[in-house]
This record gives sequence, C-alpha cells and structure tokens, in this order.
Amino acid sequence: MKRVVITGAGTINSLGHSVPETLEAMREGRCGIGPLDFQDVERLSIKIGGQVRGFEAEGRFNRQQMVLYDRFTQFTLIAAKEAIEQSGLEFVGDLAARSGVILGTAGGGVSTWDANYRSVYEDGKNRVHPFVVPKLMNNAAASHVSMEYNLKGPSFTVSTACASSNHAMSQAFQMVRSGMSPAMVTGGSESMLCFGGVKAWEGLRVMSKDACRPFSANRNGMVQGEGAGVFVFEEYEHAKARGAEILCEIIGSAMSSDASDIVMPSKQGAARAISGALKDANINPAEVGYINAHGTGTAANDKTECAAVADVFGPHADNLMISSTKSMHGHMIGGTGGVELLACIMALRDGVIAPTIGYEEPDPECALDVVPNEARDANVNVALSNAFAFGGLNAVLALRAV
Repeated sequence: MKRVVITGAGTINSLGHSVPETLEAMREGRCGIGPLDFQDVERLSIKIGGQVRGFEAEGRFNRQQMVLYDRFTQFTLIAAKEAIEQSGLEFVGDLAARSGVILGTAGGGVSTWDANYRSVYEDGKNRVHPFVVPKLMNNAAASHVSMEYNLKGPSFTVSTACASSNHAMSQAFQMVRSGMSPAMVTGGSESMLCFGGVKAWEGLRVMSKDACRPFSANRNGMVQGEGAGVFVFEEYEHAKARGAEILCEIIGSAMSSDASDIVMPSKQGAARAISGALKDANINPAEVGYINAHGTGTAANDKTECAAVADVFGPHADNLMISSTKSMHGHMIGGTGGVELLACIMALRDGVIAPTIGYEEPDPECALDVVPNEARDANVNVALSNAFAFGGLNAVLALRAV
C-alpha cells in the first residue's frame, strides 16, 4: 500500500476566493453568511446564505466556455487551477494516462436547471440551448477538469448529497494508495443558491432564517452555502522524488450507510464511519486531536454527531477539539467536505483550530469542546473530517501532519 499526501489545495467560497483568503477568514472567525442576492429572492422565506461575493465569471471565462460552464463548474475550475498550480504537477505521458479526477456534487448544474425551467415554463419558450444537458450534468465539472489538465485516468463524479466530497476524496485516496494512480485531482463543488435551489430546501423545514449555530442550544437550522474545494492527492514517494511541498498526509478513510432513515441521522452509522477511519489509518482514538464536524446546526444532526463521537472516543472525547466551519461558510452540500478539509490542513500545518462561531448557549447533548467563537492555537498531529448525508450515507477521512 502506498502512502498518500496532499500537494495542492484550491478553493472559492463565501469566505474567500483562494486558500489563503479562506484560512485567514477561518482564523479570524469571520462569517461569510449574509443576505442572498438573486432573482425572486423576495419570494423566499429563507433569505440568507453563504453566497460567493465579488465573483465575475465573465472576467474568468470566455464566451464559448460560459455556454458550457454552470456556476458549479466555474467554481471547480477556479479551485482546481489553484490546487494544480500549487502542486507543480504537469500531466503528460504516463502521469497523464494514469491520473484522473473524482469530484463530488449533490445537484450539479442547479442554476442551469433553474434558468431553463424559467425559460420554458415561465417565459413560454419552446427551445433551450443545445448545450443545456452538457452544462447541467453532474459530471460536467469533472469532465472539464480532465480536459483542461489532460487527466486521462479514472475520472467520475460522486453524488451522495452532503457527503459527496468526502466520498469522492475517499475514492481518490484508495486509488492512489492501491497504486492504480500516482495522482488524483479530487474534492467537490456546489452552487444551489438560486430561487429553485433554496425553495426546494425550504420544503424540508431544516433551514435557519437568521444564522447557523452548530452545537449551540438555541440552534435553529442549517444555512446553505456555495463554493468548491479541490486537492491534488499524490503518492508520497512520487511527491518526495520531485521535491514537492507536502501539505499533509491522508492516512485513512471509511464509509458507512445508516440503512435506517432517508433524513434522520443515525448515531450507529456515524460511529461506524468514524471508528472505521481510525481502523483504516491504524491509529488509536487518543492520537486524534481535532475533528472537523459535519455540524449542520440542526437539532438532530448535532446531538447525533456528538453522541457518535462520544461513543467512539470514550474518555478521550473530553480531550478532543471539534468544530463546525459551516457556521462561517454555510453548508455547501456536495462541496462542503472539500472546503472543510482545509480546516483540517490548517490544524495540522499551522496549529490553528478553526472555531465554531455563533455559539451562544451550551447544550448538554453537545457537551464536547466545540472551540466556540474564537480560533485556538493547538498542536495537532491527527485530524478527522466528518460528513454525514441525507440518505444515511457517511464518509470520514483521517489526516496526519507531515
């Protein structure tokens, strides 16, 4: 089995248009959630979200590309460019033939769906653009990244709701570790912040109208966000031989299914994924210093996740730091695990734990160290990233400092 390291990272989200900007915002405990700005927002009950501000696609992509790139694809390409440039890899020859891209998204081209439904049903038009299907399909972002960077190896998209990014990264990790691929571009992207995207989530009645407050006793729901987080996973010896900067090492992953309820989380399912990641990484619970929690800010998710952590870690749970950065950037659904992995890298490389902002009242059912409101300096050697999705599909990654 090969060792797997991260040699490149890229992002765009409501906290920043790059990794440095995002990490600075996390260190400052800055909130990227604010009033939504798009057509018909006044018709919604939920009017807040982690929307990417100051982003003009027209300045990044040409007219021909704009016809093919939904907003979630645009975000992916921006994040992938940053990650691949940082890695220093050039995909040619055998490296190109064996390297691929695995990305996560829950909805794919939601903005394209929304705009074309308006065109047909509201405006009464009988024709749509011939490239609507290639633009909205869930695999569009993965396909465009593969074409842009000559990635000819295993490439596909994973769609498992809120765990999509972690499932995608778990698959990429397995491919590099097994020796199938020397490097993989992986992560996830989402852009559901349009009228139809938010309206659909409103129907679930799990959304907050004012703020995302994970683990706080007065939490009242999740807040949507948008953006992308993309990484280069590379075989350790390959990276070492070319003198690459190594951000951290991926040491384990695990996936589980609750097999119980389509929307209600299961403590047992989450615990199996967490303990499975520890076993896969061959580490003891006491070695883990930080967990980036799924932490959506809903009543059911947060207490269930805390119970699962308490079950797996036992007495060591009292020594763990656990935080939810969704309090800052919102829940990016299929892309959220990608951006949240950045908080784990920051903990391992920089010794800074991203906070859970918006925390106001202790909850006896969430009685863990949730790093409330302010970032914390701490020496962390091992971190976990949790993702627990609707449909009861769970994926956890374990990372170690290098």
